[in-house]
Amino acid sequence: MLAVIKKELKSYFYTPIGYIFIALFLVVVSFIFYTFTFSSGYLNFEYIIWDSTVVLSFIIPVLTMRMFAEEKKSGTDQLLMTSPKSIVSIVLGKFFAATIVVIIGLLFMFVYYGILRHFGKVSLIEPLVAMLGYILLSMAYISFGMFASSITENQVIAAVISIGFFLIINFLQNFSGFTEMFSLVKMYQKFPLGIISLKEVVGYLSFILLFVCLTIIVLQRRKSVK
Repeated sequence: MLAVIKKELKSYFYTPIGYIFIALFLVVVSFIFYTFTFSSGYLNFEYIIWDSTVVLSFIIPVLTMRMFAEEKKSGTDQLLMTSPKSIVSIVLGKFFAATIVVIIGLLFMFVYYGILRHFGKVSLIEPLVAMLGYILLSMAYISFGMFASSITENQVIAAVISIGFFLIINFLQNFSGFTEMFSLVKMYQKFPLGIISLKEVVGYLSFILLFVCLTIIVLQRRKSVK
């Protein structure tokens, strides 16, 4: 799996994909930081992280759309299917590589934390918990984006499927009752308060496990057919 992670990280940073993701992420975060800090005098760094979750629905597909769709279209998936590495290790390797790229983007956010610390007293616990939730939310998005990429050979279609799905499940937070439990953003709300809720953590991990397993099943079936 480590070999797959290294290979995927190279593919992200030897091509524009990783840089585009981080650049888009930082542009949005910079805008939010400027709006809430310089315009409104807002010094809660954890809520700057919270407001930046909206961008994940659009930039995570940038990372995930090519994971399997590109290989299927170019025919290099034949190498994947005949690789001595297991499908599980390949899927997990790609998943964790994308997660590392997200974490790199998050680390850049600490520049803004340093700026806030310079101008006032800012807590550290709440931002760290908010970042933990942010990583879990990102991993949930990555797991679905990876699944979407596995069921099509067109990167654009994979991205559209992912964005559409993310927007729909985020819309569910506007409703109370049974449907709101499927909103990934709704699950995130306690993290900026510095609260690590077992219910939300299990919810994220269950979502991640579901779509990682579905991706493995899709690829296993494709391999058995070939």
